[in-house]
Amino acid sequence: MAILTMKGSVTMPALQPQPAFTTLEEYEALSEDTRAEVFDGQIYYMSSPSQIHQAISTELTTILNTYTKNRKGPCKVFHAPFDVKLNDNPLTIVQPDLMIVCDKDKLDGKRCNGAPDFIIEIVSQNPADDYIRKLYYYKNYGVREYWIVDPKRKTVTVNYFEGDLVSVQYPFDSIIKVNIYDDLLINFPEIANSLDI
Repeated sequence: MAILTMKGSVTMPALQPQPAFTTLEEYEALSEDTRAEVFDGQIYYMSSPSQIHQAISTELTTILNTYTKNRKGPCKVFHAPFDVKLNDNPLTIVQPDLMIVCDKDKLDGKRCNGAPDFIIEIVSQNPADDYIRKLYYYKNYGVREYWIVDPKRKTVTVNYFEGDLVSVQYPFDSIIKVNIYDDLLINFPEIANSLDI
């Protein structure tokens, strides 16, 4: 926007430097022990997960993996660190804590290319990442269902983007249905008791 000076001449405001966009090649060149995600070309570094985060992740991975294996269908369970590339330009790559991918064509041996069917994020250091940023990206890139498990608040927020259930929050003493399936219920009281939380 032009700025009019006292003498009537027009000057332009100084341009703000634009951050460089991270490319796929730059992302892939990061060391293996670097935990990072990319949103619209901007890289964000992540801290290591806490003990309770890992304990909940292990419990949920076991439940989901047992269920999908027993169904003998195409769906596979993956846990972090495993890349999901939501967009090429600008680059958007996330590492959900847990996910179910039912379209094998999205898997290329290195990552999932496109939205998983189901994602769980376990809140740790920065709740806004899970409640705001990732909610936006997961909804807009086609994830069918997204859960936010919050050990500090002892809640599970279920975001089901395919049906009338948009966002519902449950306490940890709930048995919660995975909406992309007809018969998968997760018993959070059992998980909480086993982890003493």
